[in-house]
Amino acid sequence: MSLLMRMIQEPFFQAKRILVIDQSAKTNNDRTWCFWETNPGIFEPVVRHHWEKVNFFSSDFSKTLDLFPYQYKMISGIDLYTFVKTETAKHSNIEWITDTILSFDGKEKVNVVTATEIFTASFVFNSILFREPAAIDAKDKNYYLKQHFKGWEIEAERNCFDPGVATYMDFRLAQDKGTTFMYVLPVSKTKALVEYTLFSENLLADEEYTIALQKYIDEELKIEKYSITHIESGVIPMTNQRFSLQVGNMVNIGIAGGQVKPSSGYAFRFIQQRAENIIRELVTGAHRFSERSFSDKKFHLYDSVLLQVLYHNKMKGEKIFSDIFRKNSAELVFRFLDNQTSILEDLRIMQSVPTHIFLPAALKEMVNKIG
Repeated sequence: MSLLMRMIQEPFFQAKRILVIDQSAKTNNDRTWCFWETNPGIFEPVVRHHWEKVNFFSSDFSKTLDLFPYQYKMISGIDLYTFVKTETAKHSNIEWITDTILSFDGKEKVNVVTATEIFTASFVFNSILFREPAAIDAKDKNYYLKQHFKGWEIEAERNCFDPGVATYMDFRLAQDKGTTFMYVLPVSKTKALVEYTLFSENLLADEEYTIALQKYIDEELKIEKYSITHIESGVIPMTNQRFSLQVGNMVNIGIAGGQVKPSSGYAFRFIQQRAENIIRELVTGAHRFSERSFSDKKFHLYDSVLLQVLYHNKMKGEKIFSDIFRKNSAELVFRFLDNQTSILEDLRIMQSVPTHIFLPAALKEMVNKIG
C-alpha cells in the first residue's frame, strides 16, 4: 500500500495497469504502526496521534525524553487501509483481487500463481515472506530472535493518562524470558494502547501475555476500572539474515525485502524509504532494486553485533538501551535507530556500551563478513 500510494501520485504510472492481490480484504483493525519522523509523511492524514515527549523507564535509569525535532507517531491499520483504498478507487487503472498467492516464476515476465488464477506482469512487488528466517546457523553468522507482543487498547473510567507523553519503553518488568518491556501510547486522558513486548527465541503461551498486561495495568498504571476496546498481537522477525531484494523483475518489499531493522523491529519508515527508491528507479528506467548502499552495509553490521550480544545473552537488552538513552540525546538515538547517523555519531553511541562486550562481538561480525 505504501508503494501503491506513491504510484498514484506519480504521472508515470497513469497509463500502467496495476493489480493488487491480497489474501485479506483489509477490513479489520489488525495492527498499529508506530514510527518517528521530523516532517509530515505521505500518511500524515491518517496519523491517529503523535507525541513530542516519551518516557523511558528501566531499573536504574528513567527519564522523560524530548524528541525534538522528531515526533513519535501512531497509525491504526484500518485507517491506513481505508485511506489507501479510498484514494486508489479514484483510479480506473488499479484493480484489487482477494486471493492467496502460491508462487512466482519467470524473470523478464513474472507469473504470479494464485489459488484461482495465473497472472503475468512486467514487474511484481512482493511483500510475502514465504519462509521463516533460519535460526542461528552452524557457522554462527546469522541470528534470529522474534519480537512478539500483545497489546490492549483500554478505556479507563477516570482520567489517568497524559495524551502528550507516551511511554516508549518500560523495562521495569521481569527480564528472565528475554528483553522485555511495555509501551503505553495514550490517545486521550482515558484511552491508551498498552503493549507487552519481548525479544526472544520462543513465543509465550497466550495467557502469559494476558497476565503481564493485567499486572502492569493494575500495579504500574494503577487503573482499577477499565474496558478493553481492541486487542492486537504479532510476531516480527529480528534477524541479520540477508533477504533477497530482487530476482529478475520480481522485487521484494516489506519484511520480505528486509525492511525490518534487525536490532529494533521497526519497519514502517524503512518501508517508506524503499517505496520511494523503487518509484525513482521505475520512473528513471534504471531498475536498480537490489543495490545496497554503504550506509545499509554499515548499519547491518551494527545490527548484527547487537543481535549477537542479545542472542548469546552477553548483556541484557534493558541495560543496553538504558546505557544508550542515559548517555545520548533522544534525537541522536532516534537518528541512529533510523540509520541516519554519521561515523562520528556512531562512535558516540558505541561509547555508551561496554567495550569489552561489544568490541569482540564487532570483530567477530567483521570476520564473518569477510568470510
